[in-house]
Amino acid sequence: MAATAAAKKQDIFTWEGRDKKGQKVKGEVGGQNISIVKASLRRQGINPTKVRKKAKPLFGGKRRIKAKDIAIFSRMLATMMSSGVPLVQAFDIIGRGHENKGMQDLLVAIKTDVEGGSNLSDALGKHPYHFDELFVNLVQAGEHAGILDDVLDKIATYKEKTESIKGKIKKALFYPTAVLVVAFMITAILMIFVVPEFAKMFSGFGADLPAITKFVVNLSDIFQNYWLAIFGGIIGAVVAVMQAKKRSKKFNHFLDRVLLKVPIIGTILNKAAIARFSRTLATMFAAGVPLVEAMTSVSGAVGNVVYGEATIKMRDEVATGTQLNVSMNKSNLFPNMVIQMTAIGEEAGSVDSMLGKVADFYEEEVDNAVDSLSSLLEPFIMVILGTLVGGLVVAMYMPIFQMGKVVG
Repeated sequence: MAATAAAKKQDIFTWEGRDKKGQKVKGEVGGQNISIVKASLRRQGINPTKVRKKAKPLFGGKRRIKAKDIAIFSRMLATMMSSGVPLVQAFDIIGRGHENKGMQDLLVAIKTDVEGGSNLSDALGKHPYHFDELFVNLVQAGEHAGILDDVLDKIATYKEKTESIKGKIKKALFYPTAVLVVAFMITAILMIFVVPEFAKMFSGFGADLPAITKFVVNLSDIFQNYWLAIFGGIIGAVVAVMQAKKRSKKFNHFLDRVLLKVPIIGTILNKAAIARFSRTLATMFAAGVPLVEAMTSVSGAVGNVVYGEATIKMRDEVATGTQLNVSMNKSNLFPNMVIQMTAIGEEAGSVDSMLGKVADFYEEEVDNAVDSLSSLLEPFIMVILGTLVGGLVVAMYMPIFQMGKVVG
């Protein structure tokens, strides 16, 4: 497929030349090298006189293209195509109105390829970092069926839904992480700067300190003497986990499996994976993509290695004639309601509609679960921070109270 063959990163080139009427024209275009850019311009009837690679700014530069930018672009393109705006003109309008310079350059590169005679799916496939296999396959299916505007609308809805659920998952994971980080930072500040002042005062106390006070003072000494190792170790561990997640399939599988079993968080992640599975497969079905081919793309879109591998196994079973609902039941990952609705959809020939309803239900479930988690964690944060600060205050003032009793 062109998406694979053209995965090479493109650069942006500025060019000047003359059109068929001999008039001077100039612009920017994406390409892999100068020769390819010149050939592309000639196919458009432009005689290039100067082509050079665009210099990157020393500071600042173009903003990184986010998944949200692609989702917004998908909706705008779908709206313009359904309104009858020609594809090339749509790219030009969207590109000119976009605030992100990186997105502008990307759209210029795609528009140039389309003007040069490439299909939209082939042009998008040259940028696999921004348009994954699922996106390209859906566009290709729409082109072959002659319903590109309808498919683009489905892609836009799909992107909006998946980005929404990603945001909810990040929100769900952010709260417990924030609690741990804030608790650790407050503890570290108290241990390094506050407790030592009390320890100096206690050094001339002339009596045994309470056990809890001794523990806090000793812990403070550890923080003061090894703070660099402690902070360095934590940062190193976080970096190591992130790198292992990027590079190790086994670690990814282990981490995803563990997260699915974590109380509350695991429930949210399970529901989110089911929602993304259902939404992706429903979108592929509606676009006319065959089931086996669709499930290959779905496996990479569920956002969880455990569900991704289960989808691949289900795909292989379906390819040998097993019904989808039977394969889902064998995986032990899907609730009975999802399996039964899929079975009804298969019998009625409306799998896309049924899976769309399943996705709606579980997306709402994720939304409610995240809101509940937020409400639950607010008092939990107060309890943790109150316990930490209150415990340290009690530990530091207990010797002072004892000294007051002796004096009294």
